[in-house]
Order: sequence, then C-alpha cells, then structure tokens
Amino acid sequence: MNEIKSNNSDNNPKINSSLKRIGNFIKEARVSRNKSIEELASDLKIGSHQLQAIEEGNEDHLPEKVFIKAMVRRISEKLKVDTDFIMSEFKTERKEVNIEEIVQEVSIKAKNDRSLKNQNSIKVIIFILISGILGLLASSLIFNIFSESFQNQLPKEELMNKN
Repeated sequence: MNEIKSNNSDNNPKINSSLKRIGNFIKEARVSRNKSIEELASDLKIGSHQLQAIEEGNEDHLPEKVFIKAMVRRISEKLKVDTDFIMSEFKTERKEVNIEEIVQEVSIKAKNDRSLKNQNSIKVIIFILISGILGLLASSLIFNIFSESFQNQLPKEELMNKN
C-alpha cells in the first residue's frame, strides 16, 4: 500500500472536511487513551496507514466511503466515544474556514462602515448648513416685514396732532 504523506493539503489533494473533523475526534480520543496508531490499528485488525489516513481525512488512501464508515464506527466503538455523534458528522458538510478570507471580508466591511460614517457625517453637516442658511433667510425676511410695518406707522406725536 502507499505510504501516507505529510498532513499538508498540497500533498493530499482529496481531503474531505467531514472526514477531517471525524479524524481529529478519533485522534484526540486515541491520544487521550495513550494508544499509538500501530496499537489501535493492531487491536482493530486494520492497517496503520488506513487509521492514519482516517485521522488526516485523506480519502485517497482509503477504500470506498461505505468501508470508511464501517471503519470509523469500529474505531469509535473501540475508543468508547459517542459513535452516533461521530457517524452524524458524515452527514454534516461544512465549508472549510479560510482565515485570510475572513480577515479580508472583515476589513472590507470595516472600510465600508467607515465610508458610510463619513458620508453620514457629511450629510449631517450639509443639513446643518442648509438649515442655518434657511434660518437666516427667514429671520431677515421677518425682520424686513416688521421694519417696514414700523416705518409705515405714523409716530404717536403725529397721531396726536392730527386729532
């Protein structure tokens, strides 16, 4: 059989994310029970390279999916982990998380938020300026109206003299 290469995804082109998660659970359980890959593989009567491929999530070094599921079930039972949970992970397909994409997405969102804040503050300033100008115009119109009405009124002395 082929020897398992390093855990680098460039060397393992066909890595299934659900199998990778399952493999991580199995590896943690195996390590916590102080068992080596060879010991566990020997107990289960499977090849250590297959157990290592399961732990790495590398389908290229494994048989058909139905056999992988059977092996995973036997491994989880042998390690006394929640078999139902492990098997349900096969049905759960999750998108691989790429930290760089998340950082880029967050920085774009932050940049957009800053530009929106800048636009909003510019809008508020423009609103205040327009309101101020309209207020000045209205007050000058009101002042002109009152001043004209005062100019058109006859002084008290003239009113008294006419009587």
